[in-house]
Amino acid sequence: MMEFFTKTNFKFTGAMKFNFTLSGIAFVASIVLLIAHGGPRYSIDFTGGSVLQVKFAPSPGISQVRGVLEKGGEAGVQVTEFGASDEFLVTLPARKGAESTDATRVAKVALDQLHQAFPNSQIDVRRTESVGPKVGGELRTAAVNSVIVGVFLIAVYVWFRFVFRYGIAAIIALLHDVMLTLGIFSLLNLEVSLQIVAALLTIVGYSINDTIVVFDRIRENMGLRRKESYREVINRSINETLSRTILTSLTTFTVAVVLWAMGGPVIRDFAFAMSFGVFVGTYSSIFIASPLLVWWSDKQINDKKRASPAM
Repeated sequence: MMEFFTKTNFKFTGAMKFNFTLSGIAFVASIVLLIAHGGPRYSIDFTGGSVLQVKFAPSPGISQVRGVLEKGGEAGVQVTEFGASDEFLVTLPARKGAESTDATRVAKVALDQLHQAFPNSQIDVRRTESVGPKVGGELRTAAVNSVIVGVFLIAVYVWFRFVFRYGIAAIIALLHDVMLTLGIFSLLNLEVSLQIVAALLTIVGYSINDTIVVFDRIRENMGLRRKESYREVINRSINETLSRTILTSLTTFTVAVVLWAMGGPVIRDFAFAMSFGVFVGTYSSIFIASPLLVWWSDKQINDKKRASPAM
């Protein structure tokens, strides 16, 4: 197997206070961003509504398209360019109390408004999607539950395979990865759709895979190197798996970046989530999950010293 790093001796746990502080700031900033934006910006998959992908020839411009729909009474309409200046993605949110059939009707009304406002432009409808508000709410609940259950089951698996503190360290690292990904989406005002939920679950699985590889090496070295301190064993274990971690992450990250750059607008947000998730997942496996074990061990030793009577 090709190795990028051989016989390294980086002191990963030496900077764990700095890394914990950096990650803590990023974690809190992500929560603040989500609160400031009223939660994630959900797509119509979760809120209900309609999406129209239309191409104009000639194009009237994005501001005019948005203006026509807003004047037509489509409150909350969003119009974005879709790959080219003459092609637009029109998102029409569901109205309160609307039935599932209303989403299709609203899309038809909006399309009629565009035909009437721009009679000299040929309008080619590339795609239409409609989701009822009730279905959207059910999908949102199912998506949140799937992420929570996935993280919980992974933590239970790690707990039984190793020990309790390993499970806690793993779940903290996973929450770190998911929250930072949601935070960057909130910062960039990107939509969270079913595709992004799939990306989050993939990130969780990818991150825990890296973490378990390191944990396995830690457990192995604990038996082989009994004369070394706990901190030294963890540093050694991370260094011994570093080449595998970097090589795997780099190949996955490269594919995700290529998809983001060349995959087109439909898959761009998914590819971005994967690219960012692979990066933070690799970071947390090396600088969060394993150093947390050292912090936990040091805390237990200090607590025992406090509990013991002075001689």
